[in-house]
Amino acid sequence: MGFKLEAFGSIGLDEALLRALIERHERESAAAFDLFWSYYRNEMTAHRSVSAGGVVTARRLAQEAGLPARLRGRKNAQGDDRASAARERVIENDIAWRIHAMVDFMFGRPVRIRSMAERDDRREEIERVLDAVFEASGGISLLQDMGLLGNVHGHVDLLVRADGLFAKAARGRGESSAGRAAELAPLVRVELIEAPRAIPLLSAGDFRQIEAMVVRFVRESRSARAEGSLDLSGRHWTHSRDVEEVIEIHSAAHRQLYVNEELVGEIANPLDELPIAHVQNIHQPFRYEGLSEVEPLIPLQNELNTRLSDRANRVTLQSFKMYLAKGLEGVGVAGGAAAVIGPGQVWCTDNADASIEAFGGDGASPSEESHIEEIRQAMDKASAVTPLAAGVLPARIGQLSSANALRITLMGLLSKTSRKQISYGRGLAEVSRLILKAMDGAGVFRTSPEERRVRVEWPDPLPQMEQERLDAAVTKRELGVPGERVLDDLGLAPTADVGVS
Repeated sequence: MGFKLEAFGSIGLDEALLRALIERHERESAAAFDLFWSYYRNEMTAHRSVSAGGVVTARRLAQEAGLPARLRGRKNAQGDDRASAARERVIENDIAWRIHAMVDFMFGRPVRIRSMAERDDRREEIERVLDAVFEASGGISLLQDMGLLGNVHGHVDLLVRADGLFAKAARGRGESSAGRAAELAPLVRVELIEAPRAIPLLSAGDFRQIEAMVVRFVRESRSARAEGSLDLSGRHWTHSRDVEEVIEIHSAAHRQLYVNEELVGEIANPLDELPIAHVQNIHQPFRYEGLSEVEPLIPLQNELNTRLSDRANRVTLQSFKMYLAKGLEGVGVAGGAAAVIGPGQVWCTDNADASIEAFGGDGASPSEESHIEEIRQAMDKASAVTPLAAGVLPARIGQLSSANALRITLMGLLSKTSRKQISYGRGLAEVSRLILKAMDGAGVFRTSPEERRVRVEWPDPLPQMEQERLDAAVTKRELGVPGERVLDDLGLAPTADVGVS
């Protein structure tokens, strides 16, 4: 066992450096990425405990870990008597719907990738090839997954795999044409590398340049084992699958694949450059990592869940009124002869000082309600996503009678979306260039470096009136935009809607 990294000697990657990169990633980055994902997903997991009554299974949500000890059922160091397993816990995931709204504003509708080649026929051919490759890789689903992972983790990487294309081209050379390239498009795959799996080796002189990418993850293998344990009924057998560590190393010259530190595959990189495009969700100066949308919302989400849980417990304790009867015989006496308090009941007494006093009940708590509302507003400011983006129309905003009024209301989210479109657009443009370079290197579809430049056109995230769309189409036509493209923008062209075109 051991890594054989002689092929990566030109970039200084040896076994000691590889292990140091993996250990640092697991120690510092992986825990943060797992936390971001758990707060977004808020998955319910089962926890088993053994008690006098047998095995008890309790289901907990991931965000419950952020509640204080008095709400999680554990007493604190001062012996807080409010800590009880029976206390109610309220979890309202205000993070997930905000992330989904951001993804919908970015990739809710198909994104257009336009060629910047000089000739019209070449632009049409290049766009046809790119459409076929992106559709084979998932189409709009690929882009939505990219947006989701980028928003949660802060960044995401796109890997272009073309090994199958070069192998197919080497077995039988054919003519270079867009039609042949479209047929072989499934042999070129665009894959997402989420942040928990990606371990970059950055250049010592430029943090923006990636010299190698280490992709590491653990998966279940095809082998399984049986384990036996003794209980009162005899030996009990359980079966579980083995796991294996997979490490894949990409550089501009080579690619290696290890399973449990055993080299199982190695191939030269025919592109002569790293086939990876790095996308930051929101740019962070002088850092490889981007900014996550989940990270600033975690403390606010913890505070919101805590106050909602406290309110639920208060309401539970104060929901019903209680009564104090003074000087009434038979009221509240233990035994079957005790009078029942209820509608239509009459009590008689000779005691002139007798009385019945009501107390308790759910009273107003304006400070509590104000605090919860301020937390929600703080989350709106931190994320730039208001309930209006999810279709919730508070009465205080009045009537949105025009598209301009809606844009002003959603100005924060629209500005953030425009900012992200720059970084995500650069990533898609880089992936498109790598796809065309792979097609050219395999002799399937010849292109020059100038013809590999593309422009990403983003749809308007807000709905448009039909008349506005028609007026915009007329203006484009008057400016000289080809009629086929104008019809395509209107959804009237006889082309397949694959999400990326």
